[in-house]
Amino acid sequence: MSFALPNCVTQANALGIEKQGALALVQSSQVDCSALRDFDSSVLAVLLAWRRQLQERNQSLVVLNSPEKLRVLASVYGVTDLLGLQ
Repeated sequence: MSFALPNCVTQANALGIEKQGALALVQSSQVDCSALRDFDSSVLAVLLAWRRQLQERNQSLVVLNSPEKLRVLASVYGVTDLLGLQ
């Protein structure tokens, strides 16, 4: 089972989502982005924090159903490969 990001991840709610996801990622290393519609670069910070957390446990973050806008944003920030977004 994967952790599902909500439809909105911005600076206003990113910290709460990061904490929620950190707890959920104890059980699974998958993050489902299919609901994600409204977001800013804070979502990248959240995903990178989860990636670091999982790496400490020798696991890899798996991002599922990433919207095109997320892939473009990751490309602009140079983190596409780090997040496994294609």
